[in-house]
Formats: sequence, C-alpha cells, structure tokens
Amino acid sequence: MLSKGLLFLWVLVVGVSTAFAQQPGADGIGDSLYPQMGNGGYDVQHYTLEVAVDVAANTIVGTAALEVVATQDLSAFNLDFNPLTIDGITVDGAAAEFSQNGGELTITPVAPLMNGSAFTVVVTYQGDPAKTALAADSSEVWRNDGKSIYAFEQPSAAWVWFPVNDHPLDKASYTFRITVEQPYQVFMNGLLEDRQENADGTVTYVWQAEAPMASYLVTLNIVQDFVTETAEGPNGLPITNYMPAATADQTSPAFARQSEMVAFFSDLFGAYPFESYGGLVVDFPIETALETQTLSVFDISIVEDGEEGESTVAHELVHQWFGDYLALADWGDMWLNEGFATYFEELWNVHAGTTVSMDAAAEDWYAILEYDLEEDGVNPPGKTTPDTLFDDGVYIWGGLTLYALQQEVGDEAFFDIIKTYAQEYGGKNVTTADFIGVAEQVSGEDLGDFFDLWLYSDTLPDMPGSDG
Repeated sequence: MLSKGLLFLWVLVVGVSTAFAQQPGADGIGDSLYPQMGNGGYDVQHYTLEVAVDVAANTIVGTAALEVVATQDLSAFNLDFNPLTIDGITVDGAAAEFSQNGGELTITPVAPLMNGSAFTVVVTYQGDPAKTALAADSSEVWRNDGKSIYAFEQPSAAWVWFPVNDHPLDKASYTFRITVEQPYQVFMNGLLEDRQENADGTVTYVWQAEAPMASYLVTLNIVQDFVTETAEGPNGLPITNYMPAATADQTSPAFARQSEMVAFFSDLFGAYPFESYGGLVVDFPIETALETQTLSVFDISIVEDGEEGESTVAHELVHQWFGDYLALADWGDMWLNEGFATYFEELWNVHAGTTVSMDAAAEDWYAILEYDLEEDGVNPPGKTTPDTLFDDGVYIWGGLTLYALQQEVGDEAFFDIIKTYAQEYGGKNVTTADFIGVAEQVSGEDLGDFFDLWLYSDTLPDMPGSDG
C-alpha cells in the first residue's frame, strides 16, 4: 500500500503526464485562407540547412537543424514537409517518433516539451522533391530543366525541400550549406559567407540570412554560366545581380537604377532593412517575379525590355519593405503586400519619367477595374480568396485604395502614414487593422467608413476626386 505522500506524488505525475499527452501543437496556424498552412505550439528561431543536390538525378540529401522555442506545453508538434524519405529525427539529441501524412510531419519527442523551453530538432532526409504524392504541387516549386534548379513559390514553397513551419507568422534566420557538383553555382538569400571546394569534385556554398525571413521568401538557385554584376546602394549596401551570361546584355539595363531606387524608397519608408539586395534572372519560363528576401527572382521575359523590366524591378524592391520586412499575419490581407507594391512601383515610374503622373495611373487602374467588374467580376482587396490571391482586386484595387487614401488625407499626411507604418511595424507581422490604426492616428481622422468602402464594398467606389 502506498503512503499518502507517495500516493499524492503518483497522482501528480500521472496528472501531469496525462495533461502533456493531450497537448500536441496544432497542425495548422489558423490562416483565414489556408487553415492548414503552418503549425502551432512553437516558434522557430533559426534553420541550418545542409543539403547536397544532384542536379542530373534531381535528388537531394539533407540535414535540417531547427532551433525552436515552445509557445505551449508540447507532447507532439508538426512541421510542413514534402513526403520525402526521412532517415531519422532527433529532438535535443534523442531519437523521436514521427509519422507522415501528406505534407504534415508529426514529431513526438521522448519527453514532453515545456512552454517557453528551447529545443533543437534535427531531420535527416533524402529524395526527389518533384516526385512525391504531392508532385502536382511540388513540381511547380522545385523546377529542374536538366541544367539548373530553381526553388521558390508563393504563398507556400519551402516545405518542398526542407522541413519547416511554412507560414509568415513564424519568421526565422537561416544558414544554408548547399553542395553541388562543379561547375554549378548556388545563389541564395543573404550574404555568401564561404565557398568550399571539396576533394570529391563538389563545391559547398555557405549563405547566411541574418534577418528573420518568412519561409516562402527562401530561394534556392543552382545554375551554370551566370554572370555577376555589383553595385553599391545607400550606406554601403551591397547590391548583386545574377543573370545568364548569354542574355546579360538584354537583361542588365532593367537593373541599372537599383541603387537610385533603394535611395528613393528609403526616403519614403525608412532605411533599407536587410544586409544585402539584388536580383536573379531565371532562364526558365516561370512568367513571374517574386520578392524573395534580399534576392528577388525574375523571369527573363519580364526584364528583357528595359523600361518594363525596370518597373518590375521597382515593384519587387518595394516588397522588401512591404511583404518581407513587414510580413503578413494572414494571407487574407494580401493587399498590404501587392497594393503597396503596385502603388509605389508606379510612383517610381513617375519619378523616372515613364508615367505621366499618379493621377493618370489611377485613371488607368480605375478603367481596368471597371472592365474586370463588367466582364468576370473582381473581389475588393479585403475579400480576397485563395483563387483571387493574385488578381486585379488585390494588386490594382489595392493600389487604387492607397491613391484614394492620399486624396482623402492629403499628400503630407499620406506619406507620413506610410513611413510611420513601415517603421512602427518593421520586422513584425501586420494586419489591415494595423494599417488602419496608423492611418487614423497620423491623420487624426476617423477612416472606418473610408476603408470599409474601399476594401470591402463589392461595388467599385467612385473615382477619387470625381463628383460621382
């Protein structure tokens, strides 16, 4: 028979164990558009990725070490991960149980993790990122044309080639150690810290991204015959562009004014927020550009025309503030990324002399939206869906909303709002409510009705400045 003291201790231990057994982290972070994206219960601080890539075979062998802090008591937790072959997982050095279900990797540590505790997860894995049960998705993210590999996508991408909490709410810093056969080159986010030639004829590139970064903004580029062009931005900012040697003469002009752009936008938003910047031209038909942090990626067809390409270069640079430095808390607020980049891209074009005025640009935007509404319909910026995440309602209506705000509060208050918002929320995750709060605080006006009309009304408001 147990004594009362031992009985109490036994009951306490059983109670604690039972409580932990019932506290796994959520398998989704709760995004309004993508409820299963990301995971709950922890915050990743840093990723160290050691990945060997065989371009010809399109296979990888990787080790991912994640430095993590628990944000609740955890009996188990999830990572987002392509169902590649996992060779083993440890949590704080002890082998952990795990299971895979589609893109969800569930890890059960030997001992429960306490809220607030720091722990390290190490996953070793291998396989072909584009040949899995999720190939329909992953092949769009991991692109291999037999001579190069590009890995990036929006709104979700990183899970294709490393285990991750794949949502902007969990930003982290990164160390990349990518090994490839020579003569392949590797270009990634941040700064190149080292290039190590190995005895087996491979080469390892070590890139360091110090600033916290949303995982969809990670980009892996493995290429041959690329040239490098360098420049210096404000405050000694290193600017480096990478492009295919065969077409560099056509694409280089689009990037000629990057340093001037950084200075222009820094005056409007505050100092450029990261350790480096540049662009990489993709010799692959992706038909888009993406603001991958510190190294934006561009389809070659977009930047072959110098004037049009320069405009897109400006757009992706704006995102380094609005989208990267100020990251979304929820994909339903996508207009905070694309509406801002649309507006300020055009403001650069006015500065550069390729657009007559913001008034003229706004009239063009309004005409486009009227056509969209008449033909197929378009959602207002505050009512985006997964199917409309990249349509005119987010980009053009979002940009027009900022133009309308400028007319509502005046130029001085408008630009003060933008800079205050960028500086107050820099390095954080943002919502539409955050922006509205800054706009009302700076302007001293109640703007609730204004934003309801421009962000949520299914009917396009009257053209700003018109009499209706």
